[in-house]
Amino acid sequence: MYSSLVRLQNTFGFFTTVAFVVALFISASDFLSVREPTVNVLKTTQLQVVKGRADYYSHKKEEYAIIKFTLDADLSSLFTWNTKQVFAYVTAEWPSAQNNNATNQAVIWDTIITAPSSDHLGNFSPSKLKRLRKSSNGKGIDPSRGKLQIKNQRLKYPLTHPSGKLAQTEDVQLKLHYNVQPWVGFLTWNQNQDWGKWKALKNGLSKKFTLPAIKTKEQAKKKTTGGARA
Repeated sequence: MYSSLVRLQNTFGFFTTVAFVVALFISASDFLSVREPTVNVLKTTQLQVVKGRADYYSHKKEEYAIIKFTLDADLSSLFTWNTKQVFAYVTAEWPSAQNNNATNQAVIWDTIITAPSSDHLGNFSPSKLKRLRKSSNGKGIDPSRGKLQIKNQRLKYPLTHPSGKLAQTEDVQLKLHYNVQPWVGFLTWNQNQDWGKWKALKNGLSKKFTLPAIKTKEQAKKKTTGGARA
């Protein structure tokens, strides 16, 4: 009953229980912090639809959209001492033509924002890692990293549709999403409503827009001719 093996098992079980309880308290502490993510600007700056191969791996020609957008968002409140990193991404969304209750959604851009304590886990070059450590200046939390300010950003991933048609698509919107990955606890995504001190993302949707039609060779020729005459 009091053999070394039994004592070892009891000790291991005790420390496992303590570790679980401590982890539970750490995870629960996130609910005490205030989350107020806000988007100040999310708009398109360029819209174009082209027919061709969207990327190197495409086997057929199809319509794909070329979009540039500007984003000014403050996600700094998502960073606490338990935050490992925040995954932020922008999607393009528009209603399905076949089903009014369905929505087409495609990720067009994303980024990973690491906390200073997890910089060494990121896939960064030595020069970028050095800049990150210098900017954090030894801080465990650096909320300034959660401020996204990008202008005329190109798509990171091509925007296509299984049908191969995208021109003149109506009611398209850009939407910002985020995913908070803690050191201990559950993954959390942006919510549609307030949960206590956790506020829903404000102004996370852009204004609706319509993708333009594809320019034909005749239209391009007329435009060139008109410019030459002028």
